Amino acid sequence: MASRLRSVLPDLSPWRSSRDFRLLWIQGLVTFFSSFMAMVALPLQIKELTGSPLAVGVMGAVELVPLVVFGLYGGALADAGDRRRVLLLTEAGTAVMAATLLVNALLPEPALWPLYLVAAGVSALAGLQRPALDSLMARIVPHDQQTAAAALNALRWQIGAIAGPALAGLVVAYAGHAAAYATTVCGLVVSVLLCTRLAPAPPAHDAAKPSLRGVAEGARYAWSRPVLLGTYAVDLAAMFFAFPNTIFPFLAADLDAEWSLGLMYAAGSVGSVVLSLTSGWTSRVRRHGLFVVFGAAGWGLAVAAAGWFTDVWLVLLCLAFAGAGDMLSGLGRSTIWNQTVPEELRGRLAGIEVLSYSVGPQLGQVRAGAAAGWTGTRAAFWSGGLACVASVGLLAAVLPKLVTYDARTDEDALRRRARKEAAAGSDAGVGAGVTS
Repeated sequence: MASRLRSVLPDLSPWRSSRDFRLLWIQGLVTFFSSFMAMVALPLQIKELTGSPLAVGVMGAVELVPLVVFGLYGGALADAGDRRRVLLLTEAGTAVMAATLLVNALLPEPALWPLYLVAAGVSALAGLQRPALDSLMARIVPHDQQTAAAALNALRWQIGAIAGPALAGLVVAYAGHAAAYATTVCGLVVSVLLCTRLAPAPPAHDAAKPSLRGVAEGARYAWSRPVLLGTYAVDLAAMFFAFPNTIFPFLAADLDAEWSLGLMYAAGSVGSVVLSLTSGWTSRVRRHGLFVVFGAAGWGLAVAAAGWFTDVWLVLLCLAFAGAGDMLSGLGRSTIWNQTVPEELRGRLAGIEVLSYSVGPQLGQVRAGAAAGWTGTRAAFWSGGLACVASVGLLAAVLPKLVTYDARTDEDALRRRARKEAAAGSDAGVGAGVTS
């Protein structure tokens, strides 16, 4: 019985084998909790200052462009600089941005423009940071523990996504915006201190300086690899056709269950958490392309079912299944990226990853809103979900190497593993020489 339980519980081997993984996991958890304070307080403050839904919605457009531009540049920067230094500086910059929100909130009459300025600034810093963080994870975790690391990181995010907004809502409601921003500043300071304890992560000796040519080189590499191309395309299709979060308020109204709106937003994370807590089996799977395809198709089917049912509890169950499917697909994508991308291109490819999982949801919200206006809310759900399943099936047929990907036979995965093992052996030899 105990062995069966261990086989489904999360694989903790990355936590045990890598000190830097433990530091980054704790740092990320602190950052998620503290950042959710500002993420909840910022749109609420814009609403209070303007009373305009459009003014709140504009924040998404303000954030998108810096994320795309700086995400691409951040990928080139991650390959050319010390990734720990990039992480440290961007986290410190985010703390400064949060302090700006705090100062503005303490003014007798807070201004509106700093809120948009900070939203754009934080988005730019996130674009710079995410490629360095993702590529650092690929370096500090052993090759055969990448799936386990992705599951543990996802669990960390889900804990923050469920508990963070709830705690933030209480802080904003009872203590005000300034208290929420002050909590964010304190959390980010702790995060910066944790980052200082990470080991340096310098680039390769022959790494080129960040440039448009370097970004183009990363894009050409991704385009030449059907497996990588498939992970990007499947994620974009799934998010574009079946990301319905923006019309949850209308679905709750259609079901005459406005009280369920918060549960709708949380249901996907609950499904993801359940899969994460039972993810031990995923470490023994080597066909990660199947994770990507079946997870995305499951996401689409669950979203479509949510549009068909009229019972709110069945709708919530469908949304939880959708979250589990998205989690499974995400595990496959993360594992393939970390197992196949060469170290010298890891940052630039991580920059492209930022685009694939940020642009899709943004465009998906536009599609969902437009479809709901034309055909009705429930039709927007089921039509988008079925379109997601159809597009994933088409992509799987067009890119069969994604479906047949096997970490034990894929040339890029074997090459990446050999290089990582050679580097580990070299480091061990240097350490033994120093000791003797």
